[in-house]
Amino acid sequence: MTSTRRDAIKTTGAFATLVSLGIITQAQANAAVTHDSFAVKSVEDALKAIGGTAASNDQVSVVSPDIAENGAVVPVGASSKLPNTTEIYLIVEKNPTPLSAAFMIPAGTAADVQTRLKMGQSTNVIAVVKADGKLYSASKETKVTLGGCGG
Repeated sequence: MTSTRRDAIKTTGAFATLVSLGIITQAQANAAVTHDSFAVKSVEDALKAIGGTAASNDQVSVVSPDIAENGAVVPVGASSKLPNTTEIYLIVEKNPTPLSAAFMIPAGTAADVQTRLKMGQSTNVIAVVKADGKLYSASKETKVTLGGCGG
């Protein structure tokens, strides 16, 4: 996707308006800027982009349906009971770009996120949590009956 100057001005203006109205903070606006880790094409590269290999942990959980009827809108979430959780990433193993979502968790906030993701086929959903500077993960398989990524 190529960005144009017009897109940059629109995005900057939108964030400036939200900050000036007090709806979001400047730190949240800066966190919304996407980075190159969303362009990687493999799970291994996605893990490298967010900080390395994650260890499995039973304090991290993935919330995803066992069977998704429509891969275009699959409700997915993750939660962490680990103290000092600062980031949560959702990785969809068989998607063309596996890193699907990134959440920055402010201090004092419950580390529980929900979103909807697109899945082209049955696959594992991996939640990676950064807590105390270390990465932890959990995964869950979701079967997709109707493809969402062009299928």
